[in-house]
Amino acid sequence: MNHITRRSLLRLGAGSFAILGAGGRLSRLGMLNAAVNSTTPNYKALVCIFLFGGNDSNNLIVPIQTNKQSYTAYFNVRGTTLGLTQNSLLSIPASGGQEHYGLHPQFGPLQALYNQGKAAIVANVGMLVNPISKQQYQNGATVPMNLFSHSDQQQQWQTAPGPNSPRNGWGGRAGDILAALNQPSTFPTGVSLAGNSLFLTGQTPAASVSNGGLGLDGSDGSPAANARDAAFQQILTFDTGLQLIQTANLATSDGIAAGKALNAALAGGQNLTTVFPNTGLGSQLQQVAQIMKVRSTLGMTRQIFFVSQGGYDTHTTQIPQQDSLFGELAPAMAAFYNATVELGLDNQVVTFTESEFGRTCQPDTGAGSDHAWGSHHVVMGGAVKAADVYGTFPSLSLNGPDDATGRGVYVPTTSLDQYGATLASWFGVSDSSLTTVFPNLVNFTTKKLAFV
Repeated sequence: MNHITRRSLLRLGAGSFAILGAGGRLSRLGMLNAAVNSTTPNYKALVCIFLFGGNDSNNLIVPIQTNKQSYTAYFNVRGTTLGLTQNSLLSIPASGGQEHYGLHPQFGPLQALYNQGKAAIVANVGMLVNPISKQQYQNGATVPMNLFSHSDQQQQWQTAPGPNSPRNGWGGRAGDILAALNQPSTFPTGVSLAGNSLFLTGQTPAASVSNGGLGLDGSDGSPAANARDAAFQQILTFDTGLQLIQTANLATSDGIAAGKALNAALAGGQNLTTVFPNTGLGSQLQQVAQIMKVRSTLGMTRQIFFVSQGGYDTHTTQIPQQDSLFGELAPAMAAFYNATVELGLDNQVVTFTESEFGRTCQPDTGAGSDHAWGSHHVVMGGAVKAADVYGTFPSLSLNGPDDATGRGVYVPTTSLDQYGATLASWFGVSDSSLTTVFPNLVNFTTKKLAFV
């Protein structure tokens, strides 16, 4: 098990545990009970896989023959530059077998899960303030700020911001509401395996874990190491009289305590037998599964995890890049699902993708695609109600009814708030609390979809 240095632990503690009102966070948990859905006492976990760079989901799922689209409509826009050949697509049925789509050729492991009813696609999801049409968009209707900016949209997908809402993550807000279900455990509800995560920030602590656990270099139990650790603890508990320093010290102490709890739990457990791919995402998801394995030792009833994969900003040479990216994504997701089966948690864990935006259906001059808006996402787990394509798939024609700019920039028909509210509701957030997590949900008549 790898360890982190004292300096990086200080940075980890400040980034992962420094939360608004952290000094009084435990006293708030009693007040959160009223918002908890008491009918979900058993263990549940959400796992967010964030695809950084803006995934071109036009090649994740392709219409073969549906009530709105055909493969020909897709290929007319993508052409030979970005179009996948029809015989390379992995066919999946939808709408009770009345429609057919094709998954990317690298998605064989996910096609198998879809055919087992353990995966679904949610179509054309994006950041929205209100429901909006192409005409309303072109006439200047209100839309999220800086729609096509990587940094802004990465933040918004992780925070689901609304008017006057706090700058924290929607995963963190959902975790705050359900944190009382984990009492008396003080281990964080939210855990990131991809560094400090805005998605998980909230009033209650979130942890950032690497290589399976946390620790201090040199904390090997020797007399010298114990003396160093004791001196460090004295520094952390010294009353400086300065609130900022005291808060940082408390955050670091919490980080050390959480690290010790996790390391002890992992040391007492056996490794999973499920084989994960030797990739960055595979490693992250394997660590998530290992932490889930020791959930009882940690005293956890609700957990929410954040992992990520980068490289999706495919302005050039997109076809080979996506072959590589999807060739990492699909096997890692399938291995993780198999691990939840091994743990007996396949019906209690839902994994889902996010990405800051989709990409233009029309190719650009570099054999890639540009920043766009609506995008398709994968949801996986035994809780998936039926293998299907949920939401409304856009018309792919350039300048068609869903194309905002004439380049295949599709106006979303499902908002992040609706997508996230469906997941949060399954997780146990009550209907009355969903607008606390997703402030813009009040603007949508349909609050939740039916995919879980």
